[in-house]
Amino acid sequence: QVQLVESGGGLVQAGGSLRLSCAASGRTVSSSAMGWFRQAPGKEREFVAAINWSGGSTAYADSVKGRFTISRDNAKNTVYLQMNSLKPEDTAVYYCAARVGVLRTTTQEYRYWGQGTQVTVSS
Repeated sequence: QVQLVESGGGLVQAGGSLRLSCAASGRTVSSSAMGWFRQAPGKEREFVAAINWSGGSTAYADSVKGRFTISRDNAKNTVYLQMNSLKPEDTAVYYCAARVGVLRTTTQEYRYWGQGTQVTVSS
């Protein structure tokens, strides 16, 4: 089992920055790929970014590439999402997810999910 708790969401103006954190616990965390997904009202949950167990491989959605950075600190069992140059269309609930195995970019391939943290970007 893996438990995930997100934090760091909030209200920010367009062009601003936020850093999300995901604290993970469970015996398989160190071998898990981690992902960030988001869901805006009335829309499907979508992939944002993912990182493999070592941090050596990452993937990003085209909509956030160059603005967001995913990283992890395995000593702290924590994954981060640094979000810069935020836009109103980034407004959503952001979810952290984990899967044992290699990095993937679809919601169906992640078994463990956090409760989500709200990010609101005002124009």
